[in-house]
Amino acid sequence: MKKIGFIINPIAGMGGRVGLKGTDGMVEKAIELGAIPQAPIRAKKALVELLEFKDSVQIVTAYGEMGESIAKDLGFNTKTVYNSLNLKTSCEDTIKGARKIIKENIDILIFAGGDGTARDIFTAVGLDCVTIGIPAGVKIHSPVYAQNPRKAGELVKKYLNGKIGQVNEVEVLDIDEKAYRKGIVNTQLYGYLNIPYEKNFTQNRKAPSPLSEKANQNLIALDIIDNMKEDTLYIIGPGTTTRAIMENLNLPNSLLGVDIVMNKNIVKKDVTEKDILKEIKSRKCKLILTPTGGQGYILGRGNHQISPSVIEHVGRNNIIIASTSQKITSLYGRPLMVDTGNEEIDKSLSGYMRITIGYGEYTIYPVKC
Repeated sequence: MKKIGFIINPIAGMGGRVGLKGTDGMVEKAIELGAIPQAPIRAKKALVELLEFKDSVQIVTAYGEMGESIAKDLGFNTKTVYNSLNLKTSCEDTIKGARKIIKENIDILIFAGGDGTARDIFTAVGLDCVTIGIPAGVKIHSPVYAQNPRKAGELVKKYLNGKIGQVNEVEVLDIDEKAYRKGIVNTQLYGYLNIPYEKNFTQNRKAPSPLSEKANQNLIALDIIDNMKEDTLYIIGPGTTTRAIMENLNLPNSLLGVDIVMNKNIVKKDVTEKDILKEIKSRKCKLILTPTGGQGYILGRGNHQISPSVIEHVGRNNIIIASTSQKITSLYGRPLMVDTGNEEIDKSLSGYMRITIGYGEYTIYPVKC
């Protein structure tokens, strides 16, 4: 019988939709703002992909919301090896739980969380076992994660079936969240984890924007500004390309947050999901997004405030994608990605979309979930 380690950081990603740009040290604030745990929901989507193995695998996990509840709900043969004594889980629980799990001679460890969780898993297991991450955090720079929860499950399935023989050591990266909330991105390498390698299933390491892109970003910004319609709300997502729009409008901006503009004036800065839904109710609106460098995500990485509810209200035809040609080239033909947590929304966004790549310059590029 194969053994699959399974552990969830239940609080991962809670700061996203409420605009906190991360959850480390901000759980109480996130709850106060109405945040709802997303990690268990996303972890379940991965485990559903393994239901065909239900009679031939054992899930080795931690108590309650750290994995046990979902595994049992799905009918898996479940062994619980760690029980937290804390009412609210912490990074120490992730580390202790993972260490207990790998002592059971598991075949692979799957974990749900963000970059902070990946750091905890590295601390717990290092290179002692094969792992794969289910993306559930706000900021996910590390390439230890699958492109989305479903693909995490599919990747584990392929690995257990012997269809993936290559295991790579990949980086565990994280940023200083305090600096991140001030608009400063300081990425640090913490170590490596072993993951089953399949390029169409795992995400790339996030890449920074080189200085040479600045001029291209300004041309894109001017094109978008010149085509802005009156009395229309523009929801402007995070990123250096979208920041150029705000700079050319001479408006204050939150590099790593979401801002709303109308008639070239700021309506609200650094908004939450609730703020956006309140502002766009019964009003014309458009959404401006830019892909993450090196990864190509336009939704689901660092912009959780732009939730499935927001996207459904805005509509696919009112989404503007802005990207420098360098970013598109760096994808080497891989599609842009969406991972909102809602499969129907993700599917509705799939297909070809127009991208603004300069002043009066556009390209058509595939989007995939």
